Amino acid sequence: MSNPPLFPLQPTLHSRRSFIGGSASLLLALTAGRAVAATDRISHHPSFTDYPFQLGVASGEPDHEGFVIWTRLAPQPLADGGVIEDAIQVHWMVAEDEAMTKVVAKGTAVAQRDWAHSVHVEVTGLRPDRWYWYQFKAGAEISPIGRSRTLESPDRTAAQTSMLRMAFASCQHFETGFYNAYEHMLAEAPDIVFHLGDYIYEGSSRDGQVRRHSGKEIKTLDAYRRRHAQYKCDPALQAMHQAAPWVVTWDDHEFDNNYAGDIPEEKGPAEHEAFLQRRAAAYQAYYEHMPLRAACVPKGPGMSLYRRLQHGQLVNFHVLDTRQYRTDQPQGDGLRPPSPAEMNPEGTLLGHAQREWLLAGLTASNTTWNVLAQQVMMARADRKAGEAEAYSMDQWPGYEFERRHLLQAFDERKISNPVVITGDIHNHWANELLTDFDPASNKVVGHEFVCSSITSGGDGVERPKYYDDLISENPCVKYHGNRRGYVSCMIRPDQWRTDYRSVEYVSRPHSPIDTPASFVIENTEMHPA
Repeated sequence: MSNPPLFPLQPTLHSRRSFIGGSASLLLALTAGRAVAATDRISHHPSFTDYPFQLGVASGEPDHEGFVIWTRLAPQPLADGGVIEDAIQVHWMVAEDEAMTKVVAKGTAVAQRDWAHSVHVEVTGLRPDRWYWYQFKAGAEISPIGRSRTLESPDRTAAQTSMLRMAFASCQHFETGFYNAYEHMLAEAPDIVFHLGDYIYEGSSRDGQVRRHSGKEIKTLDAYRRRHAQYKCDPALQAMHQAAPWVVTWDDHEFDNNYAGDIPEEKGPAEHEAFLQRRAAAYQAYYEHMPLRAACVPKGPGMSLYRRLQHGQLVNFHVLDTRQYRTDQPQGDGLRPPSPAEMNPEGTLLGHAQREWLLAGLTASNTTWNVLAQQVMMARADRKAGEAEAYSMDQWPGYEFERRHLLQAFDERKISNPVVITGDIHNHWANELLTDFDPASNKVVGHEFVCSSITSGGDGVERPKYYDDLISENPCVKYHGNRRGYVSCMIRPDQWRTDYRSVEYVSRPHSPIDTPASFVIENTEMHPA
């Protein structure tokens, strides 16, 4: 992409709650971040020791009139960022063309040291259902040009709404492989990308890996920032962020493996307060490096991440957080046989407030498709061959009471075409969702598509040794694959098509890709079975 200079803009100071004017049509944008203190010295003409946009640009959170655009000034990304000034004025602009000549919105934001000199701008007032291009400028330095798009207005019927090409991915452990899958996702040119967790991994550097983490296990704000920066420096990941809007949610490795709310994976003498301080650091670094709205600004060890996005009356995306509010995994976590512990009504992945928000939103939704974008597998898959049974306590079967309550709500509340998209498990799965998974009940109330990892787990194989036992034990599982990759979906009023994409290897760059399985869901209202 070419990088033409930005139009000169007048210096302006704004807090995260103020609106930034700029274009002739009075389009507006909101700067997300901490309010700038009156005593802060803002540099309007900074100089940098190196190129400050080494972490690229990104966009996300699209709606029918805008989206978030993001960047972070970091001339020394793997050190402390390398920016001397406490606060720097950053110019931004949005245009209808890649050459950046048809400017429709522009303004300034302030990159602050307290937020790692990240910039989050909420652009609004744009036209629905179309592509735009955007760019930043700090001092004499100009960012790459990014591309983003708006969604359709909620008052447009499904028939009036354009089809949506969506891709989703998860689990991109930097050490275990190259991000070959993103090269192929980029070629598909999706309208929107969902990342369902494990964007980074918190562990220390290990010998014998394809690539190396920088440093030990991360526990401080500076360490989380460096780890995010290391991942963001990957060219394939940067290119995919630059090409389309992303919607992100976390799982566990953005903070601490298999944590549950304020409970660490490793139970022991660690102080509760220290654990919450570490969580606050992880959450702040996550916000600093993602194209998220001001509504997601973390408050200490808490951060509001569940939200909705709607594309006309075609599809409603309900984005969930199954980590921050959950109770501890029953039976000490791991794979365990069925137990009354999983039917504890107090056991929860979502927490009361999020669960009620989800059920209310599903019930009120007027879209053809309703998508739960979330982290851990919902289908109840027996992972032990023979008469014995074993289920994952970290996934929805560990919280069986809540899982059945939600699936029964799909049925009883007549939710239109529920589709669950899932990450976490490092395998491709296609699952039918049954109300209780009792052999006597075969009522399908929804479908679940699980993406494999981008790299986590290494190259893998398409048909693992346990495949036959897994399929015979679990009639609800319609496909399972063990190579790395992502999932691509085409959403239309009459049909949902899912294609599983698998790369041949991640242990070296530039792998070929294939599509080992595809599935189609017909709109039950238009095409009854």
